[in-house]
Amino acid sequence: MRGKRYRVDGQVLRAEAVFSDEQTQTAEAFGYKWHQIDSFESENALWRTREWLLERYGDVAVAEWWDEYGDDPVLLDAGCGAAVSSLALFGSRLHSVRFVAADISRAVDVAARRCAARGVGAAFVQDDVTALPLQPGSVDVIFSEGVLHHTDSTHNALDRLAELLSPGGRFMFYVYRKKGPVREFTDDYIRGLLQDMAPEQAWKAVEPLTKLGVALGELGAEVEVPEDIELLEIPAGRYDVQRLFYWHVAKAFHHPDLSFDELNHINYDWYAPANAHRQTAEEVRSWCEEANLEIERERVEEAGITVIARRR
Repeated sequence: MRGKRYRVDGQVLRAEAVFSDEQTQTAEAFGYKWHQIDSFESENALWRTREWLLERYGDVAVAEWWDEYGDDPVLLDAGCGAAVSSLALFGSRLHSVRFVAADISRAVDVAARRCAARGVGAAFVQDDVTALPLQPGSVDVIFSEGVLHHTDSTHNALDRLAELLSPGGRFMFYVYRKKGPVREFTDDYIRGLLQDMAPEQAWKAVEPLTKLGVALGELGAEVEVPEDIELLEIPAGRYDVQRLFYWHVAKAFHHPDLSFDELNHINYDWYAPANAHRQTAEEVRSWCEEANLEIERERVEEAGITVIARRR
């Protein structure tokens, strides 16, 4: 494709290409993260992942619109990581599609092993998701869960992937949403500090923040914000102290059902990659319109924006 060379390595088709510094660092960060198997593969962590996906996308595995694509539709997971989200959301549907799993990082090797262990056949590609060796109009459904914002440009990634969709094809994706000024500053500040660290160093560097999130969560304390703080975009209301800190100061995730490594995995996921763009719902809607995508389902939350859109 455009002179790019590929080699077959085990189950994976790997691109021999040069990526931007930011994409290279992002690939290294996620390649490391998805090899920390114990930090995401407990029964409870996988159950929580599936529940969160169902909340946002609905039970798309049994959606009626699959019939629009014939007997063996092509499903592309663009930025598959370890295939956690695809396996959790699509389940047995993966046995009745031609499944292509692509990721810029070596996480694709973990995806291949996890799919094989579950009897899911797939084609695996290690490459930039904005330049995959697929023909325009050749894909029926694209799933890109929390990936577009980890490319050099969220807008460009959406455009390039949308070109792969067949007429009537569907694009399912989740992207980060812009937050209040203090959180935005803290996010960029911490992310900048981690860029010169090796992934294992960055993992360790995030641990004290994870410990703070646990400590705040275990307080079980609440505080009343008496009126909107418009300067900081903090709405009035009663908050759990940990959640107030989480949404408006720094991401220090906590959930009592998760282990420390699972919590640290979530925080590392947020801070480690160089590319982690945030966008507004208005921007996402305008990009979909430009890409000839009609939004069928949209869910806008503090954390991010979930969309199912159909190519016109």
